Amino acid sequence: MATPLNSGWTYRDRVDRKSAGLTVLDYYAGRYRHSTEMEWRDRLDAGQIWLDGKPAIAEMRLQPGQELVYHRPPWKEPDVPLFFQVLYEDADLLVVAKPSGLPVMPGGGFLEHTLLGQLQRRYPEETPVPIHRLGRGTSGLVLLARSQTARSHLTRQMRDRQIGKVYLALASGCPDRDEFGIDRAIGKIPHPVLGYIYGAAADGLFARSDCRVLKRCGDRAIIEVTILTGRPHQIRIHLAAAGFPLVGDPLYEIGGKPRSPEGDTVPVPGDCGYWLHAYSLSFRHPKTGATLRITAPPPPELRV
Repeated sequence: MATPLNSGWTYRDRVDRKSAGLTVLDYYAGRYRHSTEMEWRDRLDAGQIWLDGKPAIAEMRLQPGQELVYHRPPWKEPDVPLFFQVLYEDADLLVVAKPSGLPVMPGGGFLEHTLLGQLQRRYPEETPVPIHRLGRGTSGLVLLARSQTARSHLTRQMRDRQIGKVYLALASGCPDRDEFGIDRAIGKIPHPVLGYIYGAAADGLFARSDCRVLKRCGDRAIIEVTILTGRPHQIRIHLAAAGFPLVGDPLYEIGGKPRSPEGDTVPVPGDCGYWLHAYSLSFRHPKTGATLRITAPPPPELRV
């Protein structure tokens, strides 16, 4: 049976001073380089992009404060595993385990084929809100709030680094030490399609990962990683920066930098193929104050 189209989506932008003076076409072609200039022109000609409530023309000049709206028509999303497992649930919070391949939030061509989309189906009245994210290729635990009090409390714990997060990773290479720490700043690096992605960068933000080798298997190792910060793709970047990139990672290579494009293939963060699992979460319950520690069994590739 053919995969049905989703319901489409509306993307809104507010023109800032930096973009003032650009044409509508230049704005979209320069800002959203996942599509070509011709594709954006076709969308403008089809009346899918509006400026301040009226259909936009490609050559219109933008002014600060104007609102741009792109009405994306329904599209067929990539097939992904559309399931998750509830590991803890009460009136205030929810903890689920997601499979590798399922994005947490919309983006990159995914809208309804996301964890949030599936949560909206199961909890249509009051959809739980993710407190943090996992990469699409990362499996394991996601913490969500079901009340405003829980959202505020858990967000504060996350900001203050009071939530314990432990991952299991299958890395290439065999560290000679059983335990080691990685302090490498993570920042933005230019990307030909997305504009930028994150990688090891001297001018980035502080990031810390504590690593413990659980098992060595020839030229591979299963490593337990506790992250004290939550930078985007931190474990993938840090282990690659330390010389032990994740097995099968299509993006990050030794040094913690993104791989260079090969022909028409341009790696992006949402590409899968690596083994990384959010194994354990520990935090204080937002209402009772009790400490909770929840674990999710890892896939066979990461079992010790």
